[in-house]
Amino acid sequence: MNDNKNMILAVVLSALVLLGWTWAANRYFPTSNPPSSKVEAGRQQPVQQPQSQPSAPSTPKALRSVSAALASGPRVSIRTPSLSGSINLKGAQIDDLLLLNQKQTIAPSSPPVRLLSPLGAPGAYIAEFGWSAEGAQAPGLDTVWTADSQQLTPGHPVTLNTQMPDGTRYQLKIAVDDGYLFTIAQSVLNGSGKPLVVRPIGLVSRATKSADPDSWTNQVGPIGVFDDKANYDINWKDLDEKPSGEQFTTNGGWLGFTDKYWLTALSPGGSQAFTASIRKSASGSYQADYSEQPRTLAPGQTLSTETRLFAGAKEFELLKQYQAAGIPQLTRAIDWGYFRWFMIVIYDVLVFLFDYIGNFGLAIIALTFIVRGIMFPIAQKQFQSMAAMRKLQPKMKAVQERFKDDKQRQQQEILKLYQAEKVNPAAGCLPIVLQIPVFYALYKVLLVSVEMRHQPFVLWIKDLSAPDPLTPVNLFGLLHFTPPAMLAIGVLPILVGATQWLSMKLNPQPMDPAQAQIFAIMPWFLVFIMAPFAAGLQLYWMTNNILTIAQQWWLYRKYGLHLSDTHPVHT
Repeated sequence: MNDNKNMILAVVLSALVLLGWTWAANRYFPTSNPPSSKVEAGRQQPVQQPQSQPSAPSTPKALRSVSAALASGPRVSIRTPSLSGSINLKGAQIDDLLLLNQKQTIAPSSPPVRLLSPLGAPGAYIAEFGWSAEGAQAPGLDTVWTADSQQLTPGHPVTLNTQMPDGTRYQLKIAVDDGYLFTIAQSVLNGSGKPLVVRPIGLVSRATKSADPDSWTNQVGPIGVFDDKANYDINWKDLDEKPSGEQFTTNGGWLGFTDKYWLTALSPGGSQAFTASIRKSASGSYQADYSEQPRTLAPGQTLSTETRLFAGAKEFELLKQYQAAGIPQLTRAIDWGYFRWFMIVIYDVLVFLFDYIGNFGLAIIALTFIVRGIMFPIAQKQFQSMAAMRKLQPKMKAVQERFKDDKQRQQQEILKLYQAEKVNPAAGCLPIVLQIPVFYALYKVLLVSVEMRHQPFVLWIKDLSAPDPLTPVNLFGLLHFTPPAMLAIGVLPILVGATQWLSMKLNPQPMDPAQAQIFAIMPWFLVFIMAPFAAGLQLYWMTNNILTIAQQWWLYRKYGLHLSDTHPVHT
């Protein structure tokens, strides 16, 4: 009767763990990218991901297509190895930008990711630079600038000019490099004949929130570095509830908006003080802007300032280069978390292995071998302890039989037996504990690194940062339906569960039937828990299990034990 109660309790607790983990993972631990492909009728098809689908503002009737908005005024084209787009001469806005090296889906013919879109189009997202002037007119949204060239390319900047009715001339000289960095030199010549007070300003504005989820493990939304400290504390909800937004006065830094993989950020040049603001505007759009200190220009005097605009993918090596070139703490645009130093170590090792091998899946497998190699001495002690426990099984069984009616005495005698034979039953936990930081670091790398996005492995694994799309639930795509996320159990998580089950079967088994049942079903619960995670993480766990099984088999042979020797052991 007690065994039945224990069994029921074990099943109920296991179900609560599974449901509780699902809730916690959805709320606090985003598991992976959305599925990048699906298998239907035996064929793998790409799936559009949310971050490549800009959502429309709340007034869709007023919207135009992107192509119509781009054709509505004069423009200067942008052409670099990484970017394609244009500058709107009406308002001097950088409002059209495609990331040429980033595709919307895994399909070879997929169009590139659109980062910036013009006003009036779905998902409008722009960057703009100018001035505010006291008691005088400054360029505005309706100002049409003249350009000295029709195309902006690396090494060939474009200069925009306009003149106000009072004779004051404004100029923007825009340069771009091979990556994602624009440099905007702003200058104003006071031709008004009287003193002029001006402030250089700049802004980034987006009509809607990011389609990427914001979580405590990865900042999405407003972001900035102020006085050399990264600020991840402002989110969309804060701006919705506080339209006045947040203001900062800082010496150097940058501010803007981050998606999971993309960043648009303004960084006024040098370490001079400026005022930064992040808020929601009356129109419902979200805006990050800065204004420098006011300057008074005498008639005929010129003021020149410089601002940099990062608009592109958060590629870590590029961020490091720009940070070294003077943009403070730009690498903090990637939210590595509290243990960023260790996350970056795992990232660097993976990228090194990828550069050498050429396949991120094989790089993850190689990383697993390296980690197991480093931990081999610890794991060897673990298996030695397990082997010693197996040899103790006859003596432990005798103790359990002798004191079967006195559980307290039974445990005391078994503890004495452990001490006499110098066996530590908890030794097997240490390798698992040491694996946790590596596992979490790999989780973060697959979650936040754009370098891992859409990286294929072999066969049906076309994106290691997304879940395994091949599932037996719909007979591997032969049945014409897509199972819900909780039931979309791929091949890799099933292999994770199977290898975990085999590894646990090779360990000493607990005497308590309830514990034995929990241990027996845990690997299969693990299948459901791991199913929504990135395929790269599943690959790491499966490879680690296989190496554990191989090490167990070798050490058991070394110590003269049979793998079939699975007598229960009290734990």
